[in-house]
Amino acid sequence: METRFLMEKVNPEGYRGMLELEKAQASSGIDPILKELIKIRASQLNGCAFCLNMHTKDARQNGETEQRIYALNAWREAPFFTEKERAVLALTEAVTRIGEHGLPDEIYNEVRTHFTEAETAELIMAAVTINAWNRIAIATRKMPAAD
Repeated sequence: METRFLMEKVNPEGYRGMLELEKAQASSGIDPILKELIKIRASQLNGCAFCLNMHTKDARQNGETEQRIYALNAWREAPFFTEKERAVLALTEAVTRIGEHGLPDEIYNEVRTHFTEAETAELIMAAVTINAWNRIAIATRKMPAAD
């Protein structure tokens, strides 16, 4: 499979807009490892090889363990995640699959037991942002670099 085109070259203005959205996420108060778990989980659901490659590396650089990265696809059954992380992962899945059931009150309310309204907004924006990046990478067939 080959990359169709590089969005940053073909549509630099739109790509800059995405970078600004990403930059806004970087300044949030959410734990960097938690943000990487959001990015990895959404990318797993969307099947984005480019983003999975990038964010599993970033997670490890931020101190995430191999065990938790490997088990992330089965976070409901794996004992390695806190209730707070589970709430965020459920939110990530709901936002990623928003067309199926929306964001159920049960998931939203569980997130709110762990996070303020502002933090919840940051979590939703993190999920929205990675989903947008996934769609760009998948639609253009952006390939991860071979290490």
